[in-house]
Amino acid sequence: MMINQSMRGVFAAALTPLLGDQTIDLDTLPGYLEFLAQRGCHGALLLGTTGEGPSFAHHERAELMRSALRVRQVAPDFGLLAGTGTPSLEETILNTRSAFDLGLDGVVVLPPYYFRMVSDEGLLSWFSRIIDRAVPEGGALLGYHIPGVSGVPLSIELISRLKDAYPTRFLGIKDSSGSPEHATILGSYFGHELVVFNGNDRLFSHALQAGAAGCITAMATLYSPDLRRVWDAHLAGAADPQAQARLDACRTILDRYPPAPPVLKALLSSRHHLRRWSVRPPLLDLPVDIEYLAAAELDQVENV
Repeated sequence: MMINQSMRGVFAAALTPLLGDQTIDLDTLPGYLEFLAQRGCHGALLLGTTGEGPSFAHHERAELMRSALRVRQVAPDFGLLAGTGTPSLEETILNTRSAFDLGLDGVVVLPPYYFRMVSDEGLLSWFSRIIDRAVPEGGALLGYHIPGVSGVPLSIELISRLKDAYPTRFLGIKDSSGSPEHATILGSYFGHELVVFNGNDRLFSHALQAGAAGCITAMATLYSPDLRRVWDAHLAGAADPQAQARLDACRTILDRYPPAPPVLKALLSSRHHLRRWSVRPPLLDLPVDIEYLAAAELDQVENV
């Protein structure tokens, strides 16, 4: 399979800009995506975990995707993916169809995460209906493997069956398992026949060596220059252990301040002078004293 160039490289798991009244700051979004492009990102995933995707209704998702496309006025090659999965099959189909109708490059689809003890046969039927009804020829669907959050893993067997059934529309997965062993298994089983985006900054170099096509990570909002250094070194047949070490250290610190959206929104504002965005309940905005603690820890390792 020839991997589309829009499905390679460093992607940010983008934040969703929210005003104090919980509405989406549509006017600010394109500038934020331009900021990511200027700092080395090849693209962004909208409405993923970091983007609080499950907190938004269909019409809000469509408005956000439409606004995001304005980034291509200044960065025409910037890749745009959207998280479209919900527990509802019909809503997922609607979200997915909207993403392609608007002109996004692809979708990243969570499995239906309410019923957890389901079979591969059930998941195959679910994903097949989405692809059949919402993914056009030339469209790209990636499954979202994040079992620690969704509770529904995407097995190697399921991925293989979807790839065989839809070789031009099911392109691969976002692997947010956080497991180096799983990254190795994906590479050894599929090679470069599957698009794998690594979802854990600590594993980026390892995943690339195992055949990953790039990364989609929350930390790209703050640390895309280091992710890009790792990516560029990989393309040159080398490694950048210093950049990877900084990513390891920063990810370890940020993992102590979950969930990711509040702390990332606070640090993005204080460090890069973007508007301080809110989060949507059940998430809560980060208290300033906690922001100072996180920032102080990060300051100690960023210049190593």
